[in-house]
Amino acid sequence: MRYFPALLTEEETLLFYRKIVAEFDTKGYGLYAVELKSTGEFIGYVGLHEVGFHSHFTPGVEIGWRLAAEHHNKGYATEAAKGVLSLAKNIGMGCLYSFTALPNKPSERVMQKIGMIKVGEFSHPSLDASSPLCVHVLYKINL
Repeated sequence: MRYFPALLTEEETLLFYRKIVAEFDTKGYGLYAVELKSTGEFIGYVGLHEVGFHSHFTPGVEIGWRLAAEHHNKGYATEAAKGVLSLAKNIGMGCLYSFTALPNKPSERVMQKIGMIKVGEFSHPSLDASSPLCVHVLYKINL
């Protein structure tokens, strides 16, 4: 979570979980649990999520991921994201976005590996302009 402004509290985590469940109920898609095939261990999520703020590219759907640090750089995010892209195409989504804080090169690399194209940068509206995480890269893929 080093590329996020803060860790979520227990209450914020529960609220986020409820939003994930509600998105599955209303949209039929959401953030999917990722687990290791060999052990069944939960290691994070990859999936689709309605962009939750106003910007020049919203409304829109993002493809995103968060995996536990010990599982970074093993290809899991890329593998799962490719599966989610296939799902998005099959349900008729026209395009997806992905974005991250400018310093988050590992996540940006996943965007590139799954075929997304950088379309710009923007200041995240939920972050103070002085934050080193304020400027975000924006990627897009047409399905």
